[in-house]
Amino acid sequence: MATYDRVRDLPLEIESYRLEPLQVQASHDFTRLTTVIHLDGGGHEGVGEDVTYSGEDHATLQAEGPKVPLVGSHTLDSFSQLLDGLTLFPSAPGMKAFLDYRRWAYESAALDLALRQAGLSLGEAVGRAPQPVNFVVSLRIENPPAADPVPLLLERYPTLHFKLDPTDEWDETLVAALAETGAVDTVDLKGAYKGTPVDQAGDPTLYRMVAEGFPTAWIEDPDLNEQTDPVLEPYRDRITWDALIHSVADITGLRFAPKTLNFKPSRFGSVQRLFDGYDYCAEQGIAVYGGGQWELGPGRGHIQYLASLFHPTTPNDVAPAAFNIHRLDPPPGLPSSPLSPEPSPTGFRWGESQA
Repeated sequence: MATYDRVRDLPLEIESYRLEPLQVQASHDFTRLTTVIHLDGGGHEGVGEDVTYSGEDHATLQAEGPKVPLVGSHTLDSFSQLLDGLTLFPSAPGMKAFLDYRRWAYESAALDLALRQAGLSLGEAVGRAPQPVNFVVSLRIENPPAADPVPLLLERYPTLHFKLDPTDEWDETLVAALAETGAVDTVDLKGAYKGTPVDQAGDPTLYRMVAEGFPTAWIEDPDLNEQTDPVLEPYRDRITWDALIHSVADITGLRFAPKTLNFKPSRFGSVQRLFDGYDYCAEQGIAVYGGGQWELGPGRGHIQYLASLFHPTTPNDVAPAAFNIHRLDPPPGLPSSPLSPEPSPTGFRWGESQA
């Protein structure tokens, strides 16, 4: 049975909903805003988090308030079909990808509410037992680049592993110092991003340096062009994709079959597209690891829960949020990898803070 078929007919009663703004000053030049969707019905509440990166899009949504016509009796699948015909942004979003990010907030909240109304946990519904979750910490080393943050973090958390974002400023000395730690699981080249603040154009010198310098690391989102493709061709078994992956069609449309992929649930937008992606990768023997998007609320627990069910042992970029918010100075006492399973008895919740 397809995974989505296990949840598609769950009854869903929505009586009202509300929006909750979240905000954190992540750095001197980055204020992260998200919006939590609270769906209420039958004495239960479902939550989802809109991880749209534009602060203006969050401000506009929150100013308009809960105006989308969601109230009524649905199934999870009919609710998803309802969203097909609704406008979830009061005005055009800053980027097309944000349409799926916001849709995922509503769909994940609906999944949570439907499960709670049915008295089921997500694991029970999909027939999978939550497992301990391996995680890595995602980090972009600031300019001028130096390995200093990584040894500092390893001093505080010796078993920590990392997903790092190489940039044009990296050199062989830095790569060698980082490689010596043995803690770099993934290098994210950001070459598949277009029109974002983190875009990184393809650089054959950088690509060769990191491919050779981190011989066991996954190589994520390269910009493959006439110069870089020959450099990375010997390493295709380690190339993985993130920004391009929104559906099974995106996977089948890749230039060559991947060994592994980064799944960010919000990129898929709908529960069906995400679950179909899990099923396809399982059938094709493609490994999956999870990715985060600076979730501040229940969305972080959602991606940890999904990782625990579908890909617990891969280098999941789903570290506890404090590792992101305090990425250069994390407080003591944070959990180490793997995370112990923390599913709530019912719903799509993970950890006491989302109970």
